[in-house]
Amino acid sequence: MTAADTRVAALPEVPFSEALAVWIKVGLFSFGGAAGQIAMLHTMVVDEKKWLDEKRFLHALSYCTLLPGPEAQQLATYIGWLMHGLRGGLVAGLLFVVPGALVVLGLSILYVTARGVPLVDGIFFGIKAAVLVIVVQAVIKMGKRVGHTAALYAIMAAAFLAIFLFKVPYPAIVVLAALAGALLVSMPAATEPLAPARPGRLAVTLRTILVWSAIWWAPVVLAALLLGPRHLLTEIGIFFSQLAMLTFGGAYALLVWLAQSAVEQKGWLTAAEMVDGLGLAETTPGPTILVTQFVGFLAGWRMPEPFTPMIAAILGAAMTTWVTFAPSFLWIFAGAPYMEDLRANSRLAGALQGITAAVVGVILYLAVWFALHVFFGNVGSITFGPASLPRIDIAALDWKAAALAIIAFVAAFRFRVGVVPLVGLMATLGVAIRFGLG
Repeated sequence: MTAADTRVAALPEVPFSEALAVWIKVGLFSFGGAAGQIAMLHTMVVDEKKWLDEKRFLHALSYCTLLPGPEAQQLATYIGWLMHGLRGGLVAGLLFVVPGALVVLGLSILYVTARGVPLVDGIFFGIKAAVLVIVVQAVIKMGKRVGHTAALYAIMAAAFLAIFLFKVPYPAIVVLAALAGALLVSMPAATEPLAPARPGRLAVTLRTILVWSAIWWAPVVLAALLLGPRHLLTEIGIFFSQLAMLTFGGAYALLVWLAQSAVEQKGWLTAAEMVDGLGLAETTPGPTILVTQFVGFLAGWRMPEPFTPMIAAILGAAMTTWVTFAPSFLWIFAGAPYMEDLRANSRLAGALQGITAAVVGVILYLAVWFALHVFFGNVGSITFGPASLPRIDIAALDWKAAALAIIAFVAAFRFRVGVVPLVGLMATLGVAIRFGLG
């Protein structure tokens, strides 16, 4: 077996070609966000192939939920690493991302070259309503994963108010929630005995960290040397590297930081475009966090110097995708042998539960933020000392967007329409409205 410090029976011998076929299939058909992707991995790896038993699969999943970044992609990487070592982890992790990244790139090119065409405008107009429903569903699903204690409810509420009223940066909310969870939340930790560390584990870990840190930062350093530390590509690399280290709670929590920084502070894209990007990511295979690639693409398109807009956009998308996913390989290859030790720490368990609770509050804010921008377009603010509230013009309500949102909510919550069919339905209705009503 290739994984160090495991405490389960040896995994079955699986030909690499057979595993490769499975990872290709996962990469091409991994729709449905993290929950659907994890379910698909479970079906293939546990139910059909029987490479892992239920306990071992959940054990691997528990590793990945402790990490920042896309947990489904990390789970695939981790399973590939267990089965075939470094090459298995690389193939599984890359194939989980690359097909979706190529599709998002193609759709991004279409987005900037075909806007103004009624068909394309109608598709994205309808997708906005679906995205709003998807975010609300994320709030509900994550809320069910959080324990029902007064401390956790308080952390949820505090996180929502902190970002809604005081615009506290998302990284600060994560840190404060972790501290609150460690101090206030009592969580049972793993009790099974730990396996002794293998000799030389620390040296191997340090070498892995150095190698993958170099891989992670190489394009950022290259951009800084060739284009300057203030160039957009360098800024994209640094910004999304920071984001990759704090993306607890999945893509929806990440979008809050994107909304604060990429939309409101940096001006890389508008709020409406952010909603469009999430709609694209939801309808393609691969992690929903591929929405970051769309952000990098539009940033390059708008600030292309010294390249043409299309070249700059593609470079921005490539830089974003690289620094978003390269850290996941570092976390898995360097951190997995130690994760069992961390799971035995009750303070850490409480901190992670605190972060999860805060993320629910943050995503609730995201739902409100999306709704205001979808329904009213421009949203101002009213300031009360250190606090501020959104200011809207009721007369500016887009009744067509509101009607589509009502239809989307009914379809999702009354008739249980899935994510991909919902996006398709709303895109169709958006096109009908654009051609019928303008």
